[in-house]
Amino acid sequence: MPSVRAERPGAAALLGWLTDPDAPRLCLVTGGPGLLDWLAAHGPRAAGRHRSARALIPLTGRTALGTAWAVADHLGVVAASPGDLVRALATGETGRTARTVLLLPALHAAAEPAAVAALVADLARLGRVRVVVEARPGTAAYALLAEGRVTVVDAEVEDEEQESPPPAPSLGSGLSDPALVCAVDPVAVTTGYESDPGDAHGGLRTAWLRAGQALCAARTPADRALVLLGVLGDGADPRLRPALEELAAPAPWRVRWTRVTGDVAPPWPGPVGALAVQGGTLLAADLGGTVRLLAATDARPLGRLDHPVTGRVTALAPAPDGTVLLLDERGRLHTVRGREPRAPYLHRLTEAVSTTLSRHPGTALAAIAGSVVVGDRLGSVHAFGLTGLHQAALHSGRVTAVAAVESATPFVCSGGTDGAVRRWTPGNEADPRPLAERRAPVVSLAATETPHGPILAAAWADGTVELHDVDRRTHLSFRPGPPVRAVAVTDDGALIIGLDEALIRLEQRS
Repeated sequence: MPSVRAERPGAAALLGWLTDPDAPRLCLVTGGPGLLDWLAAHGPRAAGRHRSARALIPLTGRTALGTAWAVADHLGVVAASPGDLVRALATGETGRTARTVLLLPALHAAAEPAAVAALVADLARLGRVRVVVEARPGTAAYALLAEGRVTVVDAEVEDEEQESPPPAPSLGSGLSDPALVCAVDPVAVTTGYESDPGDAHGGLRTAWLRAGQALCAARTPADRALVLLGVLGDGADPRLRPALEELAAPAPWRVRWTRVTGDVAPPWPGPVGALAVQGGTLLAADLGGTVRLLAATDARPLGRLDHPVTGRVTALAPAPDGTVLLLDERGRLHTVRGREPRAPYLHRLTEAVSTTLSRHPGTALAAIAGSVVVGDRLGSVHAFGLTGLHQAALHSGRVTAVAAVESATPFVCSGGTDGAVRRWTPGNEADPRPLAERRAPVVSLAATETPHGPILAAAWADGTVELHDVDRRTHLSFRPGPPVRAVAVTDDGALIIGLDEALIRLEQRS
């Protein structure tokens, strides 16, 4: 690779563009291979509050979909397609987006140069990220990018021949082999599946394209096999599941069961908007307001919850007496009584909370014996109890999820758009250290007491799920691929993850 010096004209021009706040968001670099690698290597040592992170994403062999997955991963969002990525950045929280510079070398060597260029042009038009692309004049992809507001940096290196990167390897019939698919370069696998739409490869192709963002980011073949197991439908080649289970054996998780769109035995329960566990029953709210009851052990359908909510249910909070509390999309509380008569004081408590939320809508909900916990849009958490009301300002921005644990010392965990998960015992000061934190909004929390102590599941908008041992402050992570909508935990420590197209139960390996 040619050496690159900061005093070279191309490097100086590129640095000038990078530090000019009024410059176009798109910069085209012509010639000078290695300049973007140099910029990535000599970028800021830490992406602090006022620094820009530099994300190097080589385009060699990538399709537009593969590029979208890689960009989404760097920007802390989940995208199933290039269009999803653009929509997520246009409508979501800025998070790390505004502080990231995307460095995209070798557009000419992409598997789909024109489609990748179209994606880059869309990203630049959003105005929320800076993008540097190495492109060759005279190509259709360059012409497409040069149409908009753009800075062009000529970094031509004299007397040095520019070599084209080698083409991405072809996997051929190997795309039906789970061991090979989990072991080789995921960029090549993605390109192979996209170029062969007529062959389902036993169900591997569908599973890969459903969870590709996590598969491309996974570090080991065992991790990829585990992700594929989570989204593999029951119509797949029956030989695939045992083969993937063997490959996933080194991973810290095992998939106990999964229900994927299209499954018939048992049937897929539909997209998940909220989850909760009540004894051995899993409550799963879909996006239309129906709450289905499933056996937590194997996802067998057990019926539906008869509830008074019209429209979407955003949170489910089973109480110890069998009552189920629900939060609707307008932030109001509803109650479904259990089979046993309710103590009058509990009825008065929920009536008081319901009255409060009719005036001040809630954004998150949880319940334990004698207490109802609510989050609000200003970052505060409110614990309504038999002894009074306790409140704490725990987050910067909206509270997106709360969970409560009935233990020797009951406590509350909350998450917000600030990405932090905090622990709080009502009546006391909150722990100043976040229990967990990521640079993406929290989307769901669930917690319970187990024989080994309290556990907490947390999911973020970047697609990451963590299961925490609260007392030991240890955790395991998992990324299923698609956006995570809700999580739940069982009394024996299992983790249940709800997605738009799948419902997954994971258990830790002993």
